[in-house]
Amino acid sequence: MTTKVKDAEVMPYGEFLTDEHQAIREMVRDFAVNEIAPKAAQVDKEAKFPMDTFKKLGALDLLGLIVPSEYGGAGADYRSYAIAVEEIGRACGSTGLSYAAHCSLATKPIYMFGTEAQKKKYLPKLASGEYIGCWALTEPGTGSDASAQKTTAKKVGDHWVLNGTKQFITNATDADMAIIMAMTEPEAGRKGISAFIVDKGTPGFYVSKVEKKLGMRGSPTASLTMEDCKIPLENIIGEPGEGYKQALTTLEGGRISIGALALGIAQAALDAALQYAKQREAFGQQIGKFQIIQSYLADMSTQVQAARLLLYHAAWMKDHGKRVTLEGSQAKLFASEIASKVCNLCVQIHGGYGYIEDFPAERFLRDAKLCEIGEGTSEIQRLLIARQLGF
Repeated sequence: MTTKVKDAEVMPYGEFLTDEHQAIREMVRDFAVNEIAPKAAQVDKEAKFPMDTFKKLGALDLLGLIVPSEYGGAGADYRSYAIAVEEIGRACGSTGLSYAAHCSLATKPIYMFGTEAQKKKYLPKLASGEYIGCWALTEPGTGSDASAQKTTAKKVGDHWVLNGTKQFITNATDADMAIIMAMTEPEAGRKGISAFIVDKGTPGFYVSKVEKKLGMRGSPTASLTMEDCKIPLENIIGEPGEGYKQALTTLEGGRISIGALALGIAQAALDAALQYAKQREAFGQQIGKFQIIQSYLADMSTQVQAARLLLYHAAWMKDHGKRVTLEGSQAKLFASEIASKVCNLCVQIHGGYGYIEDFPAERFLRDAKLCEIGEGTSEIQRLLIARQLGF
């Protein structure tokens, strides 16, 4: 059963959102309702990257939403991007995840840290959808310890030679280019990590394993392996040893996007629960008339609105050039955890129907869980927050 994304009233968030932001929301929501939501169940079932959808997102300038106009993008701010992720994730968690990974992980670092030649070569293609991108930091056995890189990059003549394996990489199966983190000076620890651009089809660079996942199945996750992979010297991003700092900055913005994705999934679950509570009858009345169901819905609505305010505040700060280590982590932590709670209550309100694939409730719950893990687990977010509080 396909459930249409229900329109929800958008509160006037004062200085956080302008009329332009609301116009972007309406445009993205219209596309998401008509093009993304009807395919969401199929995308999940087939576990296949929705390439046709991404080509259309590129045509709408949404893949290049935060890319400046001189490089083929729309030049919008981070609040606009957070809204886009939220609305796309509301329609389909898988599509929202791949969209966020393409924009904030694969595209944004090239703009922030790349050379002018790299920007001119890659950004227009990433913004248009001609290229799909991915970002590869995590390795087998390292998990949240981003500094423990085993992949190496050695300068040999006029090339870098990369060796190693990356794991849990979003978009890896369909990416035309990847940003790879590798050790250029192993003895320097995290200060010896550098970032490189590796193009699809480069000899010695291949997808080595595709994961079978609980949720977000339509956003393929795979391992990337490099075996004596030779790339030009100019494919390094920034200077040698700057990769770890680049990664931290990238993840800081990425947390906002994953928070927005979680928010979108939570909103979809709330919408579905409200709709079902009004349609389903038991003991002679709508189940929404029962006080316990009303209590669930009240909690869900309040939590979703609280997450939205945290998220928009963090995006507003980023747009104003402020550091968002604390606010981004808070928004990502809260939004991801309430998404799981809200989706779990959505299943509960649906009862037995929430446990079967005829209704989207079970997919929401499966998709939401990843938001507590990806781009920094909840445990890591709490650690980052505590450090910002002085510990």
